[in-house]
Amino acid sequence: MGSSSKKEPVVRDQAMVTTVQKEKAKTLPFRYQFAAGAVAGISEILVMYPLDVVKTRIQLQHGVAKDGQGYAGVMDCFRKIIRNEGVSRLYRGMTAPILMEVPKRAIKFSSNAHFTSLYTSAFSAPSLKQPLAILTGASAGATESLIVVPFELLKIRLQDKRSASRYSGLVDCFSKVVRQEGILALYNGFEATLWRHVVWNAGYFGCIFQVRAQMPQPKADGSGRVSEKTQKTLNDLAAGFVGGVVGTTWNTPLDVVKSRIQSVQKIKGERGKYEWAWPSLRVVAREEGWRALYKGYMAKILRFGPGGGVLLVVYSAVAEFLAGVA
Repeated sequence: MGSSSKKEPVVRDQAMVTTVQKEKAKTLPFRYQFAAGAVAGISEILVMYPLDVVKTRIQLQHGVAKDGQGYAGVMDCFRKIIRNEGVSRLYRGMTAPILMEVPKRAIKFSSNAHFTSLYTSAFSAPSLKQPLAILTGASAGATESLIVVPFELLKIRLQDKRSASRYSGLVDCFSKVVRQEGILALYNGFEATLWRHVVWNAGYFGCIFQVRAQMPQPKADGSGRVSEKTQKTLNDLAAGFVGGVVGTTWNTPLDVVKSRIQSVQKIKGERGKYEWAWPSLRVVAREEGWRALYKGYMAKILRFGPGGGVLLVVYSAVAEFLAGVA
C-alpha cells in the first residue's frame, strides 16, 4: 500500500505535464520544431486574417460610431469594408504577417520547449507545474516579440484606412517608412509589442498546461471511449481554444495601444500622443473610457479562440509526423 501511494502522485504529475505528442515535440531537433510552428502559424492566419483587419480598424477608431460613421461592431465593420472598399480589402497587408508567421510561430513553440527544459532544470523541478508553464510562456513571448515588431508595424499601416492610401503595398510601405522616418522607426511600439506577447503567451501556454491536465488522457491501448488520435485532437482543440481566449482577454488593452502607437507616422522633434504602453493605457482610458481598452475584443476572441485551437492542433500533428520520420 505504501509503495502504491507514493507512485500515485508521480503518475498524476506526469499526466499533467502534457500530452504524448508534445513530449515527442520537445525531443525533436530545433529545425523540426521550427517547421511545425511555421506550418501551424500559416494555417491559422490563412483562415483567420480578415478578423485581424476588422480588429485593427475597430481599435484605431477614436470614440464611438455616430450617424453611420465609424464601426458599431464586428459585423458592421465587415459589412462596411466589403461594401465600401471591396472583399479584397479584408486581406490587405496579409503579406507582412505571412512572412512574419514563419519565424513568429516557429519561435513561439520552439522557444517555449527550450525554456521548459531550461526552467525545470534551473529550478530542479521534476515536472512542469503551473507557475513554470506561465513563466515559460512569458519567456517565449518576449523572444517572439523581437522578431515580429517590424512586420506588425507594416501590417498596421496597411490595415489602417487613414494611412493605407499612402502605400501601394508591403515593399512600398517598408521603403517609405525607412526613408521618411528612419530605419529605427520599424521598431516603433517595440515596448508595447513586448508586453502584448509576454501577456498573451503566459496566458496561452499556462492554460494549455491546465486544460490538458483536466482532459481525459489518450489511451494508447484503445481502452478509452474515443481513439487515442481523436482524444489528442480534442484535447488540443480545447486547450488551444481556452488558451487563446484567456491570452486575448489579458492582452487586448496592450494590443489596442500597440496599434495606436504603430499607426502614427513619427515626426522628428514632435512627441506623439501614444508612445509607451502603460502611459498610453491611461490616455485611452481617460479620453474614451475604460471600455475603449477592449476595442476589437470580440474580433480578437473570434480569431484567437478558434485560432488558438487550430494553431495547437496543426503544430501537434506536424510535430508528431516529423517525430515519426526523424
